Amino acid sequence: MADRPVSATSDTLDVAIHTPLPLGDEDLFDPPRASYLESEAQTPRDSYTPPFPPSASNSGPLLPDYSKPELDENSGESPAPPSRKRRPLLLLLAGLVALAVLVLAVVLPVYFTVIKPKQRNVDGGIPEPSSTTTPAGDGPIGDGKPGKATSGGDGSTVETDDGSTFTYTNKFGGYSYPGSIDEWTLSTMMRADTANGGINQLENHYDTFITEQDIAQIAGAGLNWVRVPVPFWAIETWSGEPFLAQTSWKYILRLLKWCRKYGIRVNLDLHTIPGSQNGYNHSGKYGQVNFLNGVMGVANAQRALEYIRVFTEFISQPEYKDVVPVFSIMNEALLSTIGRSQLTSFYLQAHTMIRNITGYGAGNGPFIGIHDGFAGISTWADFLPGSDRILLDTHPYFAFDNSPATSPIDTGTGMNAGGVWPAQACNRWAAGINNRCVPQRTRGPIDLTHGSMVFFSLATFGVTVAGEFSNGFNDCGLFLRGVPGSSTYGGNCNDWQDSSNWTAGTKAGLMQFAMASMDALGDFFFWTWKIGNSTAGIVESPLWSYQLGLQNGWMPTDPRTSIGTCAALGVSGPIFDGTFLPWQTGGVGAGTIAPSATMQYPWPPATISNVDGAASLLPTYTPTASIVSLPPPTLSPTPTKKVDVGSGWFNSQDTALAPTPIAGCTYPDPWNAINAAVPPLC
Repeated sequence: MADRPVSATSDTLDVAIHTPLPLGDEDLFDPPRASYLESEAQTPRDSYTPPFPPSASNSGPLLPDYSKPELDENSGESPAPPSRKRRPLLLLLAGLVALAVLVLAVVLPVYFTVIKPKQRNVDGGIPEPSSTTTPAGDGPIGDGKPGKATSGGDGSTVETDDGSTFTYTNKFGGYSYPGSIDEWTLSTMMRADTANGGINQLENHYDTFITEQDIAQIAGAGLNWVRVPVPFWAIETWSGEPFLAQTSWKYILRLLKWCRKYGIRVNLDLHTIPGSQNGYNHSGKYGQVNFLNGVMGVANAQRALEYIRVFTEFISQPEYKDVVPVFSIMNEALLSTIGRSQLTSFYLQAHTMIRNITGYGAGNGPFIGIHDGFAGISTWADFLPGSDRILLDTHPYFAFDNSPATSPIDTGTGMNAGGVWPAQACNRWAAGINNRCVPQRTRGPIDLTHGSMVFFSLATFGVTVAGEFSNGFNDCGLFLRGVPGSSTYGGNCNDWQDSSNWTAGTKAGLMQFAMASMDALGDFFFWTWKIGNSTAGIVESPLWSYQLGLQNGWMPTDPRTSIGTCAALGVSGPIFDGTFLPWQTGGVGAGTIAPSATMQYPWPPATISNVDGAASLLPTYTPTASIVSLPPPTLSPTPTKKVDVGSGWFNSQDTALAPTPIAGCTYPDPWNAINAAVPPLC
């Protein structure tokens, strides 16, 4: 492994904005306990400490111990789901498959907080911080307005490579179809490839991409958590959905076993939602937002709640709760399309359901992670006060600012390595938090600029984490902005898609940029651990691979050495004292949401975006189907002593049946219902 370049902070660890893991402080390395805190569809984009004495590679507890354009498919009826079996033998999927690269994403953290800003360009291609926004580029369809078509039949509009358009005329039922752009089309095309194994080709990827050695290497790199994106079809699919169902759950279980073995905690992240929560390719289907939006918005939300319930029942079992202390219940819900009150109603309903399963207070079930919806973390202040352990997730990236990003990062290997980029990371994410050591609730208003919003969120929301970030200071990378992809980078992306030609100065610059980002964010997950080789035989998104950076000298071999980077660059501030309100971490008052708050957010919501009329008139499912639960692992060979692997269902009193279509009712296509007519009630 190449030695990392010497940075200005290697010898002296100055007190920085966050000091989560100071070197040599063995008191922080407590064993895990249940009471701690614990884009376009385009980004390629944890930790059970064993009971033996800690070492320098251990990590501390998460909290201190305090008291897309749619496919032109015709709307049609939605078939009923398959018949269900109580607790089936197999279920499916252990990570996000990233299109043609087929990446099982494991996202790495070391500590949390920050924003995903909207930028305007300033000199040198460096974006200036503003408010949070969605990833740049062609967006999802949430308002019924057409986006750029990727496929279509007779009469559809085709956009060519040069930007011109024409109308496709084919009276014989033919379709234009460019290839896979998301999991839906990938699954559809693989099913048609019967000569090579059909959809089951994916299982080989699940089995071989992330290995035990990866988890060992993650622990050896000084990382203490992984964020594992999982899809709802790990539980089941309904008729008409092409995804590979009930195949890879065993690989998720295997991953959890490895994480337990190497002392890694897991943030289980539900990345896909029926109907799509954001229209991005990593939501399952690129195009429309049909979750809490449009005619099938409520029905899709009913399914989503059921899948959140099933995952919660499994990971709340005593065999798993200390390995999976965080459950992020929905990745990147598009708040601007869904609506804040509607999304809050869903989160409140999910919180109530989860805590009815787990019980209230520290030690009872996981933290509940929600994303900021690209609305900015400051907009979530005072969210559901009195709730029980809700965690706010935000995804700060430079790559999706739509800026040319031409300022050089190769500026030598000394104190100035990285050019303007390391200071940009510090200034964007940590510059305004000089007052963080004083809880906001005891002060008057503060300036909500730059990193001060992080402090604001910690003080007025509670636990706030950066669930994704990367080394992508530009947007170069194979399929980074979807398939086929595009870039706003002002230079030649080929320079950033083949790391074999990177100079010592480039690697030193990236190292300093990574260290500054880690120091500024404090609590974070890196997207992603590793990326597979493309057909060119190399990793063509090297700025997004932690493993590749470790192997080649642009990621720190000990992330704790990042502490003090921002101070060395002239950006510093006091340490956050770690004090949250008791209810925010499962203490006194947890689960005491005031009726005045809950009355504002009924379930289902009174109205749904992009629907004329009351939500009560929209199609819904009926709770009469058998529960599909996640099965425990099958041990082989059979152990000689009794081993309790759980049943897959934590709360035996939770016996409500699952949603299913009402017999005799006609439903619009739940993935393509934005322009559908509201069917008669039945």
